[in-house]
Amino acid sequence: MPAKKKSAKVFHCPKCKMLVRIEDEDFPFCSDRCRMIDLGKWASGVYKISSPVLDPEVLEDLDSPSSRRSGGSREN
Repeated sequence: MPAKKKSAKVFHCPKCKMLVRIEDEDFPFCSDRCRMIDLGKWASGVYKISSPVLDPEVLEDLDSPSSRRSGGSREN
């Protein structure tokens, strides 16, 4: 039985969608240019990683019915 040849995994550059191999120097990007464009978007705030709201006071304000009214005043 002939030995199976290992094939290199191929991915696409997240910026320009060009084919990129894991072994490439700029992986996961195809070039330093695409890497810098992506870094610039992170630095300027275009990309963001959201996190869950864990502060109980903020969560309570979001759940309260008065926060849904336009005036924000509480009626009893």
